[in-house]
Amino acid sequence: MEGIQTTVKFAGPGDSVAVIKVGGYIDTTTSSELERTLGSLLKKNQHRIVVDLGDVDYISSAGWGIFISEIKGIKENSGDLKLVRMIPEVYEVFELLEFHYILKAYDTLDEAVDAFVKESGGSMSAKPKDSTQTMQAASVAKPVTAAPVTKQASKPADEAEDEEDNTPATTQGDETPDEYLARAVRQYPTLSAWQLKKVLMTSDFGFTNMGWFEIRKKMKSVRR
Repeated sequence: MEGIQTTVKFAGPGDSVAVIKVGGYIDTTTSSELERTLGSLLKKNQHRIVVDLGDVDYISSAGWGIFISEIKGIKENSGDLKLVRMIPEVYEVFELLEFHYILKAYDTLDEAVDAFVKESGGSMSAKPKDSTQTMQAASVAKPVTAAPVTKQASKPADEAEDEEDNTPATTQGDETPDEYLARAVRQYPTLSAWQLKKVLMTSDFGFTNMGWFEIRKKMKSVRR
């Protein structure tokens, strides 16, 4: 299908984790392709799934809805659906919609696979016998190229959970977190909340650790 490419491979001990690599964009016109790929795995009792979003530029509500609608059934079958390599723009929407409370996200595929291993206590059975080693959607127009190593990666979900909005902001500098934020906004007026969060964690701003939602909430008042 034009606009989206999906391929499936297997990873982890005994190839027990299915990895859906998606390229392009996921909206109402393309989400059905992802839904079919995911549904094919679930029919084969494959419930340990990682979705690689490193080459996805945009996800609409229809795309997010696929993940949310399937996660309950997947977990009821002792599995999980994990997201990896979201670009910052996609991750911002992911956090804004508070999906990090429902779905886990990681920087790399290896981190997600390792999480599956830890969750299973180190013992993971092989993938179902009727699953093929490599599956590829029939509508794939071209192969999905790997993202550059230098590409900015999304933040792991376990870090996001540690930095919920009810966690007080901290700093190692002489100014307060709010003062550092105000200075960062004045110095970099065009940066997004996610980018400002990264700036605040530098030595110039006292290694200030402030939650993404808190930054977003305070940005408007600072810019007035």
